[in-house]
Amino acid sequence: MKRLENKIALVTGGSRGMGAAIVKRLAAEGATVVFTYVKGAAAAAALVAELTAKGEKASALAADSADPAAVIASVNETVAQHGRIDILVNNAGTAVMKAFTEYTLDDYEHVMGVNTRAVFVGTQAALPYMSAGSRIITIGSCMADRVVGPHGTLYSMSKSALISFNKGLARDLGARGITTNLVQPGPVDTDMNPADGPHADFQRQHIALGHYGKAEDVADLVSFLAGPESSYINGSALTIDGGLNS
Repeated sequence: MKRLENKIALVTGGSRGMGAAIVKRLAAEGATVVFTYVKGAAAAAALVAELTAKGEKASALAADSADPAAVIASVNETVAQHGRIDILVNNAGTAVMKAFTEYTLDDYEHVMGVNTRAVFVGTQAALPYMSAGSRIITIGSCMADRVVGPHGTLYSMSKSALISFNKGLARDLGARGITTNLVQPGPVDTDMNPADGPHADFQRQHIALGHYGKAEDVADLVSFLAGPESSYINGSALTIDGGLNS
């Protein structure tokens, strides 16, 4: 029996990058995975087809994490299909990187809406359908602890809020036997932050290992936190950044 057999997982922002790697890993471990996407309908359909061809279980829902109603609807649809949620992965994220004086209120609303509000809304909506042994895993950023260069003020602000959210949630849910943990990746080679991108050399010089991580590295950690081996890890922020913050 696979370690996540019979588990129902909801992953937000799962059609590409780290999200897609997480979806693949959870499905390979036996979970039935529902994931959301915004614009990547073709990529989402291709991912579902890829996993289905291997006998794994996955489906996709169109849901913009910037829209609270869409976030709630994705939770409700997952429950309508499968009856419960055992693993919630708050992965969807966005970034607007510019000089602080150039940010607009729209930038603020969008980044905070996707990176912070959607986590709050989605978690609150999912909790009535989660029971003892369920897992909440939120994808933050190592930039919540250290900002090594300019233009990251708004993004780091949105991600640092997740640290306190995660700690408070652990206290609220401990009696129910539901764990909540935060994963804080550093530079990971995805289309949002490619290892050959214009800012890659600057980031790479700060990484103790000297190279970007892979999306699969993050997926491995999420899979561990989703499984039985992590049952006594709760309210923790686990940084996976190759030593950037060391």
